[in-house]
Amino acid sequence: MFVQPRTVIAWQRKRFRDYWAKLSKQGRPDRPPVAREIRTLIRKMSADNTRWGAPRIVGELRKLGIDVSKSPIDKYRVRSKQPPSPTWKTFLKNHVTDLVSIDFFVVPTERFKMLFVLVVLAHHRRRVVHFNVTEHPTAQWTGQQIIEAFPWHAAPKHLLRDRDAVYGGQFQRRLKSLRIEEVVTAPRSPWQNAFVERLIGSIRR
Repeated sequence: MFVQPRTVIAWQRKRFRDYWAKLSKQGRPDRPPVAREIRTLIRKMSADNTRWGAPRIVGELRKLGIDVSKSPIDKYRVRSKQPPSPTWKTFLKNHVTDLVSIDFFVVPTERFKMLFVLVVLAHHRRRVVHFNVTEHPTAQWTGQQIIEAFPWHAAPKHLLRDRDAVYGGQFQRRLKSLRIEEVVTAPRSPWQNAFVERLIGSIRR
């Protein structure tokens, strides 16, 4: 049978999706859905108290005997239509010359082995200043990549990242030693790190 290379790639991607979908369901029950009454209460509390964040709403619900984690609170709460001042776009514009973004993406091998790729992107010229691949990402390994990416005289002022657990204590101590300030995106907001997300999409395509 003769097929084009893109057909083989499509087969491999489908095998990977089916494999991990099956693996993730083994022995792991689904998270119970949030009841409609609780969702309505979350929306009402957030709408009536616009200054309350998700942690505050979690605490208030626990006072009522309702145990809900922070994740569904962020999902169902009402957000203010007016952005805070300054806006995220303004921050990125003001610090474009001294801002870098980092993020991981996953590359599956033919035998479903997982490789984690770290990309460090400078915003000013949209230039990849560093990347590396590992099978087991840790905070120590990730912090070492920042050391290798930026010599002492070239460290940026701000580093934009998401809330991945791999950016732990050892990673944060590395940044402090380089005098780099962390800028953490909001939960489930990849658009706040759009430049590196677009780069990862281009690499995948």
